[in-house]
Amino acid sequence: MPADGPFLREMRAEDVPAVLEVQQPAAVAGLSDVFPQDRHPFPRDAIGERWLTEVADASTPCYVVLRGRAIAGFAATRADEVLHFGVALDEWGSGLAVAAHDELLVRLRGSGLTRATLRVYAANGRGRRFWEKLGWTDTGERSRASTPPHAELLTYENALL
Repeated sequence: MPADGPFLREMRAEDVPAVLEVQQPAAVAGLSDVFPQDRHPFPRDAIGERWLTEVADASTPCYVVLRGRAIAGFAATRADEVLHFGVALDEWGSGLAVAAHDELLVRLRGSGLTRATLRVYAANGRGRRFWEKLGWTDTGERSRASTPPHAELLTYENALL
C-alpha cells in the first residue's frame, strides 16, 4: 500500500520524458491486445507531443502520479472527462493507482463536478476491471478511437458522490 499522499502534482513540460518512460512499458503490456506492437507500436513521439500540448492547455489539467518523489504515473482531465490515467508497470497491484484515482476524484469534486466520464478500450479487460472495481459504470455509449486500428471505446461514468 502506498504511503500517505499527496500522490498527484501538476505536470510540467520537463516531466514529459519521465512520463513517457513510465507510460510506454505499461501501455505495451496493458494494451497489446488493442495495439499489436508489430503493426501499431507505441507512438512515443506523438504521445510526447500530445502531452506537451495538453500541459500547455489550461483547460486540460495534467498530473504526474508520484511514488515518493519519483514519477510513477500520469493523469489528465478535461471538463468532466478523465482523458489519461495510468501507473508504471511495476506499480500494478501496489495500490498506487487506487490512491491516485481517489485523489483525482477529490480534485474533480472540488471543481464542482457531480459526474465524471472516461473512455476505455473494449478489449482492455484489465482496465475495465480496474474502473469497475472503483465504482465506474459502463453507460452503453460506444465510439471508435481516432487512431488505427480504430478500436472500440466504451464510455464509463462515475457519480462523484
